[in-house]
Amino acid sequence: MISPANNHEINKFVKNNHHWIFKNNRLHREFSFKDFEQAFSFMSQVAILAEKHNHHPEWSNIYNKVTINLTTHEANGISERDFQLASLIDQIYQKY
Repeated sequence: MISPANNHEINKFVKNNHHWIFKNNRLHREFSFKDFEQAFSFMSQVAILAEKHNHHPEWSNIYNKVTINLTTHEANGISERDFQLASLIDQIYQKY
């Protein structure tokens, strides 16, 4: 079983990664792009990364906007897996 993060760990992550917020027991972030093609390219890169890490986001896309929510179902909340994936997603987004 994967251990859930405690409130201190979650608050520390959100404080240090100010684009992410804690919402509905998930790490939440919204991304904006120039157009749909960039948004889809970003999602494709994140999909490959998520598959490699066997940790998949809950997400949606509307034209040039991508919304990502991260949670670890096995932990019934946020875990270290979510912190790691969020940081890697941010690295991908920096290219845009």
